[in-house]
Order: sequence, then structure tokens, then C-alpha cells
Amino acid sequence: MRTRSLRIAVSSLSLAATTLITATATPAQAGPDRAPQTTRATSTGVAPVFSATDRLAREVAATLAAPAVRDRVVAAVTAGPVDLLATRLDARADRAAGSANQAVLAAKGLPAATGSVLRLRLGHADMAAALTRGETPLVAAASTDDALSSVVGYDPAGGQVLLDPVRLPARPVLVVEVDVAKAMARGLAQVRQELAASGLSRTTSTMTTQAGYWATKVNAVRLNDDKEPWVKGGAEIFDVVGGFGLDGKATVNIVEMPYLDNDGTTYYPNQLLVHFNNYKYNLADVVMWEDDGDTNYRDLAKALITALLTVVDYGTYTPLVNAIIDAMPASWWTDDPDYVDSWYTLSTASSGRLNGAAANGWMDVAPYWVQQL
Repeated sequence: MRTRSLRIAVSSLSLAATTLITATATPAQAGPDRAPQTTRATSTGVAPVFSATDRLAREVAATLAAPAVRDRVVAAVTAGPVDLLATRLDARADRAAGSANQAVLAAKGLPAATGSVLRLRLGHADMAAALTRGETPLVAAASTDDALSSVVGYDPAGGQVLLDPVRLPARPVLVVEVDVAKAMARGLAQVRQELAASGLSRTTSTMTTQAGYWATKVNAVRLNDDKEPWVKGGAEIFDVVGGFGLDGKATVNIVEMPYLDNDGTTYYPNQLLVHFNNYKYNLADVVMWEDDGDTNYRDLAKALITALLTVVDYGTYTPLVNAIIDAMPASWWTDDPDYVDSWYTLSTASSGRLNGAAANGWMDVAPYWVQQL
């Protein structure tokens, strides 16, 4: 799944949302104020993660010239994605995989202890039949750019083939990509630790005298279908949930939604999204993002900490959506990560279908009482 990169410029909406909060108990929703930005890039103008995976794709393709290697790789990839550091292609490609993995970890702000985050997968399930017939595949890197004009596939002889990013190619393609699920789990754990160390995330539960607290439960969620390039594969969704802590300081929690695999599909997770036990006000905001593989988690933590430490509690709830969005570096307004949608001022009474401010999705929510054991 891939959700589109939204580039939105809507003025004075945070003020409008605040006015609505004081005027009515119905949660207000508004779009974020953000101008178009550009991709974070290396000195060559290429995003660092894609630069590393594209070089590795060329090396992997070269190993497929050997029939024994090709047969082994094809058999493995047809069964599912494979870890490129454990595949053992040949000496040169193995060194390239190790070097690329180090570059990707550095670009994503992940420690070396994370291990391998690079994998090889079949570009599309429909390509399996061609591999079974003995066709030699191309190898391409999963792009971190939504607005693709073409996909470069490398053949074993060292040639390049330009592929349509929308129409599935007739020739099978193996894709070198970041294992985003693994990288995101490790990266967001790191973000949570840094937020907690800065006093901006509550990791312990504060029960009320009623021996429980209210939360917002997501009964169903759906994102729009935008027909993304086939080469990009699956994304990983996470939410930044923001409110004001009992001490009056801005606080955020990171909530993962790993089940959101496909746009245009309704999911029924029954997931608790907002926990109001540590909030001063009866309101919170949600900003949804997807990680396409380029997210630098160290930068994400630093950006959130820098922005939220400047938020002041004036005695009435102020939406944090704009502060969270503005915290993201300018480079993150393409694919590292993608802004998906936002929901302003969810309360303990929020119920029913809530459309996102950017009209890119909706959630069916309901109040949920969390009982103390």
C-alpha cells in the first residue's frame, strides 16, 4: 500500500479549530497549514536510502547471470521476501549488501544493533508464473518517490530497462527494499524513549479515583485508493497522538497501525488510539503518517522534541496538529515519511465516523472505558 504525499497550504485553521472547541462540544476538524517541500537528498540529489538500495540492485542483478545463483534466488523469492544479508549471493554482492545496510541504518538514524533491514522480494505476485517458466528477472530498487516517471530495472548483463511505474511489466522484477516493518518497530521504540527522556511522552498509566479511565477505540479505519507505483510495495502506518499532560506540557504518544496494508480497504482493528488518563484536557489530536523506508527516526524524535517544548498551555486546549506537522523537516513532505491525514480534537465523547482533515481517510471511533485490574 502507498498513500499519497499530500502538500497542503490552508491558512488560519489552527485558530479556527481552537474557536470551535470553545464554542461547541462537537470535535472540530481542520486541515494542516503546510507548504510544498522538497525531498531530502544527498549531494547528488538522490535520497540516501534509495541511493544505497539502487546501487545494491545493480549488484544483485549481476549475480543472476550465474544460473545456479539465479535458480536459488528465484526459488527463495517466490516463496516470500528474503533477507539480503543472509542470502549469500557472491562475495562482491555480499560486501555490497553489508555496505548498503550500514548506509541505510545511518540514513534512518538506527543503531548498528538493528541488524539487517534490507530484503529482496518479488515485484508482484503475478510475476511468479514468468519466473516458473524460466524467465530471467530484472532487479530494481523500491523508490522513495511517489511521483515516479519510470522505474529502472537492471538486467544480469549490466543493462538498464525503463519500466512503467503504473502498468505491471511483462518481465518479472525482483525488488530491493527496506524491511520497513522491522525498521519502524525499532525506530519508533527509539523515538518513544527519547520523547520520554524529554518529558514529552507518558509511559506510565495514571488511574483516576474511579479505578479506570476513558480511551478512544478505533472500530474501523479506511484510507483512499490512489493507485501508487507497483514497485513501492507495502507501507507502514503510525500515528502521532498529541495532547496536554497533567503538568500542562505538550505530550505525544506513538501508535502503530501495522494492519493498514492496502488503500481502499476497510479494517476493523478495535484498537485503542487515545488514552485520556494522562491528559489535562478532554481533547487530543491525531496525525497519521506512513513510512516508505526513508524515515530518519533520530531526526523525527529531535524534531518533535524541539517543536513540542515550545508549546505553551494557556489554560484552554490548543490543537497540536500544526505543531506536530511543522515539526517535520522540510524534506519529509514527499516520502520520508508521507503525511496521510489528521484528526483534530478527539474527546472522550467522540463517536461514529470521523473524516480526516485532509479527506484522505476516515475512522469509526467509540468511547471505551479502561477498567483497572
